[in-house]
Amino acid sequence: NSDGASGDGVAMAWRARCRVANMEFMQFHPTCLHHPRAKSFLLTEALRGEGAKLRLPNGEAFMHRFDSRGELAPRDVVARSMDHEMKRLGFDYVLLDISHKPAKFIASHFPSVYRRCLEFGYDLTKEPVPVVPAMHYTCGGVVTDERGRTDLDGLYAIGETACTGLHGANRMASNSLLECITFAKFAAADIERRVAPGRTPPKVSNWDESRVTESDEEVVISHGWEELRRVMWDYVGIVRNERHLKRAQRRIEVLLAEVNDHYRRFRVNRDFIELRNLITVASLIVRCALKRPESRGLHYMRDHPRLDPAFDGKNTVLTP
Repeated sequence: NSDGASGDGVAMAWRARCRVANMEFMQFHPTCLHHPRAKSFLLTEALRGEGAKLRLPNGEAFMHRFDSRGELAPRDVVARSMDHEMKRLGFDYVLLDISHKPAKFIASHFPSVYRRCLEFGYDLTKEPVPVVPAMHYTCGGVVTDERGRTDLDGLYAIGETACTGLHGANRMASNSLLECITFAKFAAADIERRVAPGRTPPKVSNWDESRVTESDEEVVISHGWEELRRVMWDYVGIVRNERHLKRAQRRIEVLLAEVNDHYRRFRVNRDFIELRNLITVASLIVRCALKRPESRGLHYMRDHPRLDPAFDGKNTVLTP
């Protein structure tokens, strides 16, 4: 994800005793460029819409084996299919190929993607490019009402921090943008109605760090960051099962205890605060996933591969 997407809003609201819901529904963008310097560069799904094919490194197309819609299947289906083939064959990536289209068509329809790929040494008009599922988007978050109000009086949540109820077990990028605009308007109108003209917010006390010291253990941050990333990718990724989720839960509980101990003893910085929030959100994702023993939308459980009608229309809600 982008560096700023560290789940701070969800984690802070949870600590403030707000409910969260549907954190298990985590969407993976299917086609992120696989390159050490690409920094999560996404190849637009419009490429597949215009005929780009997903292929194995030997050139074999594979999406038709998973869904009759092929490359036009929804994100969750495409990401799972890519994940399946990468794990089955031990590859680090698959290929996205639109080189069968005219070069002028590619350069004119996808100028930004075309130029960016050239910077990394790939020519979309002549060759396939390596891609992996990456970049995570959530359908869940802090529970709100139709005006963006949370359980904490005066606290509003909109956008990807919030669970407004407009996303189900899947999401679309255009829908999420419309959701942000709509709920921003609803929340602003409600705030304007509730806040008297000229009213100032209460004064917040200064941060008190008089009883803590400078840390000489920055390894807590670097180690925790890497371990959390690996645990979540390996055990709570695109395809899940209960055994892996419980294994992840145990490791995350240890990490959370370690960062809370560090938080009480030492001065904190941005990297540490973000790590603490990331671990908190990871814990919420795993807890929600364990509460839904079925496969629905973005939540795919290998040991529960089908929909369970008992969960129809039900949110996975966690209460602090």
